[in-house]
Amino acid sequence: MAAARFITFEGGEGAGKTTQIKLLADALEKAGQPTLATREPGGSPAAERIRELLFSATFNGDPLLECLLFNAARRDHLVTTVWPALEAGKWVLADRFADSTLAYQGYGKDLDRAWIQSLYQRVAGDFVPDLTILLDLPAEIGLKRTAMRAMGNNRYEEMNLAFHTRLREGFLAIAEGAPERIVVVDGTMTVEAIQGEVQALVANRLGGCFP
Repeated sequence: MAAARFITFEGGEGAGKTTQIKLLADALEKAGQPTLATREPGGSPAAERIRELLFSATFNGDPLLECLLFNAARRDHLVTTVWPALEAGKWVLADRFADSTLAYQGYGKDLDRAWIQSLYQRVAGDFVPDLTILLDLPAEIGLKRTAMRAMGNNRYEEMNLAFHTRLREGFLAIAEGAPERIVVVDGTMTVEAIQGEVQALVANRLGGCFP
């Protein structure tokens, strides 16, 4: 088995992150690699409670408060879930991580991006993902996908197209600034095609083996 790895999946609403994580986790487990799938905000009891607040339709905190809450959840998630799993030799797959905070609150809501990054350093130090997969697709397509869901539990899905366009531009700018870590994958492809590309990336960059 390869050394423990931390892989994050990023993208706008409706990008298909959750589906791809499940498929990758299943493939890794079948290959004999212990794997943990988790999410942000959330992934630990305290962080899940913060998630409920952040995604509540009645929450009206400003971008600064949002960022502080996301990072409070992140700290607990790291300490309670992610770092122990990595120490135990598991591969950890996260549905969103710090890049989402920078994209949503920084690019989407114009909170100072340097401050967001400095806050992350206080929360996580020099810890960064081994690989980040950015599922990119036009904002219009992502919003159409979310509208087709049977249940919606995310107030960010209700924000206007201009916000989601800024969000996409933000994610792409973040990826451009960290090409050694972030790989952009075409999110308009079929689920199977995306998963094929994801597994190829994991194999080539991190030494993952699949049956």
